[in-house]
Amino acid sequence: MPLSDPSATQNSTIYVLNGPNLNLLGLREPDIYGHDTLDDIAGRLEDRGRELGIEIDMRQSNHEGHLIDWLHEAGARGARAVILNPGGYTHTSIALHDAIKSIAVPVIEVHLSNPHARESFRHVSFVGRAAKGTIAGFGALSYLLALDAAASL
Repeated sequence: MPLSDPSATQNSTIYVLNGPNLNLLGLREPDIYGHDTLDDIAGRLEDRGRELGIEIDMRQSNHEGHLIDWLHEAGARGARAVILNPGGYTHTSIALHDAIKSIAVPVIEVHLSNPHARESFRHVSFVGRAAKGTIAGFGALSYLLALDAAASL
């Protein structure tokens, strides 16, 4: 049973959850992930969120359990949606898959790069199998596209 009552009034908060190594954006492999930092992306999301009348709650952790706890929190608080960049957990985490399935809040998986254009081990997404949809390959713009998608749900 999902962790929120779908008939409850939905709030205007969209959680933006970021997994391992995303705190190093702008420094880590900029040829793949770009030069924008997570703070740069957060600023753009805040600006777009204000235009849409949406509150952004952006968080990052290198720990899988934190991401799971935040997904549960989004469900319990009736968030409008979750945008999730699970980083390397994309390809390994059944626990994140199960956490997404346990909440009634729609989750949009987002990636800066296109995992399907990279190493074969990145072609499988356990998160994507549970998410409402996936946006990938557009660099930092992927987050804004995901925000617009989440706002339209």
